[in-house]
Amino acid sequence: MQQYLFLIPALPLLGFLVLSMAGKHLSRNLIAGIGAGSICAAALVALVLSASFLQSPPESGAYTQILWNWFLTGHLSADISLRVDALSLVFICIITFIGALIHIYSAEFMRQDRDYARFFASMNLFVCAMLTLVMADNLVLMYLGWEGVGLCSYLLIGFWYETPGNYRAANKAFVITRIGDTAMIIGLFLLFKELGTLYIPDILTKATEHFNSGSSTITLIALLLLSGGIGKSAQLPLQTWLPDAMAGPSPVSALIHAATMVTAGVYLIARMHTLFELSPTAMHITAIIGAVTLFIAGCSAMVQTDIKRILAYSTISQIGYMFLALGVGAWSAAIFHFFTHAFFKALLFLAAGAVIEVLHHEHDIFKMGGLRKKMPVIYYTFTIGAAALAALPLVTAGFFSKDQILWYAWSADGGHPLLWAIGLAGAFITALYSTRLILVVFFGEMKTTPGHLPGAAMTVPLVILAFFSVAVGWIEWPHNLLHVSLFSEHVEHALPATTLKAGLPPEIVFQLIAVGVSLFGIYSGYVLYYGESPLLMRWKQSQGLMDVRNFLFKGWKFDQLYDTLLVRPFLFITRINKADVSDKLYTAIADINLHLNKLFSVSQNGSLRWYVTGVLVGILFIITLQLLL
Repeated sequence: MQQYLFLIPALPLLGFLVLSMAGKHLSRNLIAGIGAGSICAAALVALVLSASFLQSPPESGAYTQILWNWFLTGHLSADISLRVDALSLVFICIITFIGALIHIYSAEFMRQDRDYARFFASMNLFVCAMLTLVMADNLVLMYLGWEGVGLCSYLLIGFWYETPGNYRAANKAFVITRIGDTAMIIGLFLLFKELGTLYIPDILTKATEHFNSGSSTITLIALLLLSGGIGKSAQLPLQTWLPDAMAGPSPVSALIHAATMVTAGVYLIARMHTLFELSPTAMHITAIIGAVTLFIAGCSAMVQTDIKRILAYSTISQIGYMFLALGVGAWSAAIFHFFTHAFFKALLFLAAGAVIEVLHHEHDIFKMGGLRKKMPVIYYTFTIGAAALAALPLVTAGFFSKDQILWYAWSADGGHPLLWAIGLAGAFITALYSTRLILVVFFGEMKTTPGHLPGAAMTVPLVILAFFSVAVGWIEWPHNLLHVSLFSEHVEHALPATTLKAGLPPEIVFQLIAVGVSLFGIYSGYVLYYGESPLLMRWKQSQGLMDVRNFLFKGWKFDQLYDTLLVRPFLFITRINKADVSDKLYTAIADINLHLNKLFSVSQNGSLRWYVTGVLVGILFIITLQLLL
């Protein structure tokens, strides 16, 4: 089976090439067929590969395929080579399967857009880049995919570039993620300097022999790689680009949040787990960043009014849970939450896109309302996605994966009661704003009259995602209920098992606490937002609470902080240095060329006699030189 690995990224790449070169000459049906069909074909190959891997796992633990030698310079070599183990297989299946559903949805959602072919070409390239990232056998090829998803996010966030706010959002995403990417490439340089290789299996083998645990060098390398993950996964302090990225079409938001881009940081840290385990400092920082991010993003989601921005802050928060799990060494729990989150977050974004489309591109949830009877399929699927996000106990996939993270935040060897408490507070906030979202959008008085309801191409993917938002949680039940752990049993072949502290109280106590907190969050959202709540009215009338609300609404004013600390000082320095020596040199060169142009332009006066005289003078000059020499 490993000889067909190349087909998984090659099929989306082929779709991109065809659509980018010939898309203008193809019908919309053919464009959609190529765009969605290439991803569906890649998903089928991935499913066959998964079945083969699970039935008869390779002795080495991974399928490998070397396509060709990319370059060899000095001691540095890099191949276009692919490697698929249990970890990368989880990401491949999510990327292709959910990517296929998003493409099918997009065929109808983007039907009237004039740049239909450009949209599908960019989406195909996005999927190809992410697949390259997770299948790469070496960090050079991974970095190519890493930068590829950054490029594609820029193209798709700013897809409707005629609107200034959209291209500004694309620029913001591109610039902020470059900060993390720069740190990451420095980390790769240090890795090569220390180990002499950038092949992932060699790094994981040599690292334990070369580095001493807790050494300054391995800590620096781990922190540089962590910075790359923070940028791509929109974690504190580089989280500000993701809410603005909602300027892109809704299918783009679904793809970025569920299957590509923001999950890249989670994959990088999990893949480089050996390096992070050698640096307890880097592990602690990862856990702290995840915990703080999940809390501050959840607070901001709680007060947003744009339906897509609510979901964007929600993604930042849920990725924070994954970083928290990675930081305490709960590797399989982090990947399992990525797995479940992909389904319900794709569902929520696609359902939100359907609501926006039906309500004539309205984004404000307080201008919606009363849609449950008019849009029953959207209502029920969205409710399932929101319930999974709120971790509704024993029903949704989100409960099983988030419950694991909360347990390990306390019990894992790198866990701490404070991390557990912050995660628990985040669970309450998530349940509250998920309930708020459902009640405000689908209940109460209808404020905007719906237009044409979506067709099967948009609703069928929602139904499929809703089913998996419930079903996939059952593959990894909590150990205190029933020992069913199909997920971890395979993933832990590629990742180390989580070490637990000794002398722990029963897990079921913590599980009941988590269940109670989630249910209380749902109840609080119901009390606050169902009908004319007195508490909500007091919230609106209290100046102090409104100030807090505005502070959270602006994302804790991180944009204003960065503008004050970084942007304005930089612009001030550039204005002072506007006429520096370098500028004067370039200005002088330009002035000299302008004077020469004016001098030589005299000869171009349009007079034929002048041109003949000039030719004769030139001939006489040449003859004179020949006679003299």
